[in-house]
Amino acid sequence: MSGSDARALSRSLLDLCRMRKLTIATAESCTGGLVAGALTDIPGSSDVIDRGFVTYSNDAKRAMLGVKVTTLATFGAVSKETATAMAIGALEKAGVDLAVSITGIAGPGGATPGKPVGLVHFAVAARDGRILHRECRFGAIGRTTVRQRSVVEALRMLMELARGPQAPAKPRREAASRLRPRVARTPRGGAVKRRRPPRT
Repeated sequence: MSGSDARALSRSLLDLCRMRKLTIATAESCTGGLVAGALTDIPGSSDVIDRGFVTYSNDAKRAMLGVKVTTLATFGAVSKETATAMAIGALEKAGVDLAVSITGIAGPGGATPGKPVGLVHFAVAARDGRILHRECRFGAIGRTTVRQRSVVEALRMLMELARGPQAPAKPRREAASRLRPRVARTPRGGAVKRRRPPRT
């Protein structure tokens, strides 16, 4: 993914949020503010973007976003639980409509058993209660590339929630033939009423 992908996504997201009157906050760890940077690089983004939290350390995650000590101790900074808590924290602290969080291991170091370089957790939270989490394992493709791909993924997830909840599927209507009265047709195409059984 290139910078042009992030720019195009940023433009589309900002346009959609303007149309739907939505505001955004970001909470970033391994990307260090790149999502907020991509969005605010677009002129006029201030009517959508409220603020960005760069919470690189665990202390920052606790102090700025309200991530619990027990969450970090039990699951680690790079986890679904921490990413979700970061997104919810940003949503509540900023009072916006949408918040996105990113926490991961961009490399080249930092890997631990079960958490390799290139592992990134994303979460997006909406004011209406919807929460979306995604785990990506980009692999050891280089620190810069992991961060660039993370920005694009975060923007895509924001787009997904900005579109709003999906309408429930409509129940299928019964086939018209089931609703018509039963009619027997002769080989020539003429319709005749079915004979009633004789009364006893």
